[in-house]
Amino acid sequence: MQIRKNIAISETGFVFNPTTGDSYSINQVGREILGYLAANKSPEEITSLMTTDYDIDPASFEKYYFDFISMLRQFELLDEAHED
Repeated sequence: MQIRKNIAISETGFVFNPTTGDSYSINQVGREILGYLAANKSPEEITSLMTTDYDIDPASFEKYYFDFISMLRQFELLDEAHED
């Protein structure tokens, strides 16, 4: 799963989709997840990395993660052609 190539993501959490003209703001955790997606990390790898860095259990993080992925899909920010 990857973020579309044309999506612009700033270090401050501003996300811009030039195809639709829509922009969004995300928090630090969202920026980290987008970075891991850009690095082609699997959901399992992302869960391991995030639960190591933050005080959250894997089950709770996975719920947050899949909600976040659902939001990315809804806003057409994922490149569905490259899904694993």
